[in-house]
Amino acid sequence: MDEITSVFIQESREQLAEMESGLLQLEQNPDDHDNINGIFRAAHTIKGGSGVIECHFIESFTHRVENALDALRNGELAVSPLLATLLLECCDHMVSLIDVLAAENDAPDAELKASGDLLTERLKDFLDTIGGNPAASDASQLTVADDTVEVESSGGGIVLTDSWHISVRFGENVLRGGMDPLSFIRYLSTLGEILGIETITDAMPAAAEMDPESCYIGFEIQLQTRSSKADIERVFDFVREDCDLRILPPNSKLSEYIKHIQELPEDTMRLGEILVRCGALTQAEVDQGLSDQKDSAEKIELDNAAPQPQLGEILVENKVVHKEIVDAAISKQAQVNDKKAKDARLVRVQADKLDQLIDLVGELVIAGASANLLAQNSKQGDLVEATSVLSRLVENIRDSALQLRMVQIGDTFTRFNRVVRDVSKELGKEIELVISGAETELDKTVVEKIGDPLMHLVRNSLDHGIEPTAVRLERGKPACGRVSLNAYHDSGSIVIEISDDGGGLNKERITAKALERGIIQPGETLSDAEVVNLIFEPGFSTVEKVSNLSGRGVGMDVVRRNIQSLRGAVDVASVEGEGATFTIRLPLTLAIIDGFLVGVGKAAYVIPLDTVVECIELKNLPSDRNFMNLRGEALPFIRLRELFEIPGECPPRESIVVVQFAGHRAGIVVDQLMGEFQTVIKPLGVMFPHLRGIGGSTILGSGEVALILDVAALVHTVSQAEERKMLPGRNHQPTTALPNN
Repeated sequence: MDEITSVFIQESREQLAEMESGLLQLEQNPDDHDNINGIFRAAHTIKGGSGVIECHFIESFTHRVENALDALRNGELAVSPLLATLLLECCDHMVSLIDVLAAENDAPDAELKASGDLLTERLKDFLDTIGGNPAASDASQLTVADDTVEVESSGGGIVLTDSWHISVRFGENVLRGGMDPLSFIRYLSTLGEILGIETITDAMPAAAEMDPESCYIGFEIQLQTRSSKADIERVFDFVREDCDLRILPPNSKLSEYIKHIQELPEDTMRLGEILVRCGALTQAEVDQGLSDQKDSAEKIELDNAAPQPQLGEILVENKVVHKEIVDAAISKQAQVNDKKAKDARLVRVQADKLDQLIDLVGELVIAGASANLLAQNSKQGDLVEATSVLSRLVENIRDSALQLRMVQIGDTFTRFNRVVRDVSKELGKEIELVISGAETELDKTVVEKIGDPLMHLVRNSLDHGIEPTAVRLERGKPACGRVSLNAYHDSGSIVIEISDDGGGLNKERITAKALERGIIQPGETLSDAEVVNLIFEPGFSTVEKVSNLSGRGVGMDVVRRNIQSLRGAVDVASVEGEGATFTIRLPLTLAIIDGFLVGVGKAAYVIPLDTVVECIELKNLPSDRNFMNLRGEALPFIRLRELFEIPGECPPRESIVVVQFAGHRAGIVVDQLMGEFQTVIKPLGVMFPHLRGIGGSTILGSGEVALILDVAALVHTVSQAEERKMLPGRNHQPTTALPNN
């Protein structure tokens, strides 16, 4: 039972995510019946599953939500912002109830129960409006199901012209068996009202050839009844084998049958089983259709080119079911088969097992590098060849193992639809969210940790970025603001952009606030990029009024700190009056990377290979210059020996590794180039929380420790140094020295 409960919890969370996504689309497309049916199916599935595991507090609340969704699906309730908001709150409450179950509690606490009771009362208020709807009681005229139902007022009451059509042809031996055809007509009248009847005499022979004991007639009957198809068929049970009977439901029943088909459980069923379970066919009609299919197949058996008859086509030809219902059943069948096939391809694995696998692969990479080094030192060709094959296989295993933890960022982006919807209503703004690059993949651990920083940035864009509607109209902008989320891969990193078309950042106000707080000194000149990036300083805020969303100055510095803890970087660009764009760069994985090994003195360093552009030899450059001409462009560089204060003389031949990050290029001067190296990233530990320029460590094949360079920090350091030299009146302060190794 514990295993069933665990599966129910996981699947319910997925269903609730789909339900929330559907509810967010509901306001935009209130007439999308497929979406409404999808929302209902999600709630119905959760209710059914909670009944299986006997979790009654989830079952009872979900049942009430299902009632409202059923009324919405049947057109008894109209889509409105209030109803959509209520259903979203119910969805949130169901998430909380799932959390209660996951925590192994027997029932929700008093506060959560009170919240559920309040939501139940609000749902009841909506459902109570259905009975008092004046349109529902208007019997003068009604049109539904493509104008197939008309209500006509007459002295005898209301007559519905859209009715069951019964076509019956009695066999010749009916009278000999003691059956009176008219008795069946009288029995039908007890089920409802016979609106029309036509006697069919086309099988009647000439008078001279008639047998007074034989029956030659049939009837075409229009019957108005609430009975089911099976009830109507049972009227003819005594003559079922000696008559030709076809029962066609009214057109107004089409939507009902299709709805029942969509509500069927996700079980593997044949076409006939689906049609019987939804009530569109009886078992006798299916058996007759299968018999006709077999007869048709035998007739065309000799003709191999002829297509085999399909049961659905035969049932439609026999006029016992509408083509639309057969199509819906075939679609349901295909949907179930696709889901079964998809589920068969998936294996649920706990995250800690994947983490353990990645750790073992990391140790395997280190052991493989050690074996490869020993083989090269031995000078044995066969051993070198064998270890090279081993290294290639280890690399493939590494890539495959890392791919297991790669997930699309689209799920993280999608949850902001709800945030934008709720915040825009709270602020009284009209804002749309545009998502692109949702298929971009990155490590699962990175996705889990980037959610909170993204939330801070999106809420700030909604609160401070997008102007009020009146201000936007005055500035000639559309009334509806736009917030965009975009993700893409670049140089071995994933780039996430959060942009808006609001008012942008006010550089003058930021500068004034920085002077007031002593972050910068009077007379100090900053570039535009440095000014806008001051917002990431601790406690910095230019908002005069604190809101429920932001403005307390405790968000942006946390955003930067969290992103830097992932070996990433965040930057902001703004055009006043046009909007702002926050750019986050993160590594694709936090476990294993391809590195480029370099040496300075006796120390070895690893540069992430994806950031390396090229390597060139450093020739005839004065030691007091920190830039060079690289094919007509100035390339600033940094000397690791000076930066880390490594003792000893520079070798006569030095090399520059040209790296690129966030569109900026810089050079790293090293003593020697030692080639590519698979790098298992080891954290530095809590003793080095503020160490800049170093992103971690790794173990070489020789057993020595090599530091992994933080290319983002190094490029930023070089770029800042060059900008200081270019700005007039800037106080030239030396860059913060990085600790040596």
